[in-house]
Amino acid sequence: MISSFDLTKLHSLLQDFYNMTKMRITVFDDAFHELAAYPEQRAPFCQIIRSDDTSAAACHRCDMQACEIAASRRTLYTYRCHAGLTESITPIIVGNIIIGYLLFGHVFSYPSYEEGWEQIQKCCKDYSIDMNALKTACYKQPVITEDYISSASHIMQAVASYLCMERMVSLRRQELPVQIDAYIQEHFTEKINAAQLARHFGIGKTQLYEIAKQSYGIGIAEQIRNLRIEKAKQLLSECPDLSLAQIAFECGFSDYNYFITVFKRTVGVPPKVYANTVLQSQ
Repeated sequence: MISSFDLTKLHSLLQDFYNMTKMRITVFDDAFHELAAYPEQRAPFCQIIRSDDTSAAACHRCDMQACEIAASRRTLYTYRCHAGLTESITPIIVGNIIIGYLLFGHVFSYPSYEEGWEQIQKCCKDYSIDMNALKTACYKQPVITEDYISSASHIMQAVASYLCMERMVSLRRQELPVQIDAYIQEHFTEKINAAQLARHFGIGKTQLYEIAKQSYGIGIAEQIRNLRIEKAKQLLSECPDLSLAQIAFECGFSDYNYFITVFKRTVGVPPKVYANTVLQSQ
């Protein structure tokens, strides 16, 4: 784990979230391990699902996949779990590094119990669980609207930011992923790549790939490109007198045409259009 959580303060914050939303909230670390939850005990529906080894393993896979998707998007992700209930997850980001995840669920978000139970039956038909007990637990779930889920998701995002602002979570500076991120932050405008980073830190490319996947949700090359594009956006906004060739050079792009191609692909518009839009808004 590359971060340290103040579990006492964290538990209190999770309790506040639950008191407000009545949704169970869980914290995972960067390696997708559960650190804390409130309430600690899962809802009866989830207890039944996890009573079978196959479905319990599916729960674990579902959580990991959600973490990976949220990491790659670096933002909120709301989805239906393998058992048919709705969950929402958001990454906790310190600097550029994803150091954990907040997840709430599992909520019943169907128009009616009949329609929901029909879908849940299909999702769980291959599991060795008590379907009558599951149906009873299902019908005891409160019906949650999409608007409510959306609002709770946004509150959860605010909680993730608050964790960092109030220093309830901090990076362990001696950890390798933190050192790699610091190096990239200092040198991303230079000629660096995955092979050079692996040599510099004395690790293999596979280990570097895993670190990048957990830290950024994307590969090293894409992270470097994103940092360069963010710097380009800043220069286009703050230094309108610079030519595109100068901006490309300042951001680490040796090929002017490649810079324009990457910028358009990432931002959605060419650099000149972006600069004009910023100028008009100002």
